[in-house]
Amino acid sequence: MPARAVKPASVLVVDDDRTTRHVVRSVLAKAGYDVRVAKDGVEAIDRLRTKKYDLMLLDVWMPRLDGIGVLDRIKRAKRKPRVIVLTSDDTPGTVLRAIRQRAHQFVHKPIEPPALISLVRETLKAPPQAPIEVISARPDWVELSVPCTREAADRLQSVMAQLDTDLPEGLRESVAYAFRELLLNAVEWGGKLDPKRTVRISCLRAKRMLLYRIADPGPGSGWRISITPRSATPTTPSST
Repeated sequence: MPARAVKPASVLVVDDDRTTRHVVRSVLAKAGYDVRVAKDGVEAIDRLRTKKYDLMLLDVWMPRLDGIGVLDRIKRAKRKPRVIVLTSDDTPGTVLRAIRQRAHQFVHKPIEPPALISLVRETLKAPPQAPIEVISARPDWVELSVPCTREAADRLQSVMAQLDTDLPEGLRESVAYAFRELLLNAVEWGGKLDPKRTVRISCLRAKRMLLYRIADPGPGSGWRISITPRSATPTTPSST
């Protein structure tokens, strides 16, 4: 008896830019995915009503209905795809609005074809995740609650990278490294990799300082990363 053919994962690409739609569709179709496109949020909602998609690549700023509006419409739907927000708008407010509406990933475009294929593959393979809760999304004060899983830590790392784009590249890389190490420590040791437990992330942005605090559910555990304009690297993380 011949082996049953594996049905390719279905992807909906939603973007008002015709060139972007064409390029992304071509790249993913060549990688073996079943790809459809929509030119704005209204057309995307119509397509989601008639077909089940495994993944949606979603732009933010579009006519008629923007990407955040699409996320709001589908968050209570029974049949909803995982969502990668793919946009040139990387302002903290937009990033956090997308995460609050349960976007799985947030990626700055343009993105190179190999990176796009890898991102789609990893997102489709990832196990279901408890949502990252946005407690505060003010420009000067961001606070998040993150499930104690490695997958959630990886997702949060990509989110925080979008929030630090105004830092010099070298400093941004140092902050990202320190943040990841402390976050994984909080998730693995403080939270015991228990998805029912959460790590609290706070970020204070002042005129002359950037301060992160990572509080895990362990006994009396907390870490801080502090940066000032005179620092070439983050200060040594301190426990609290």
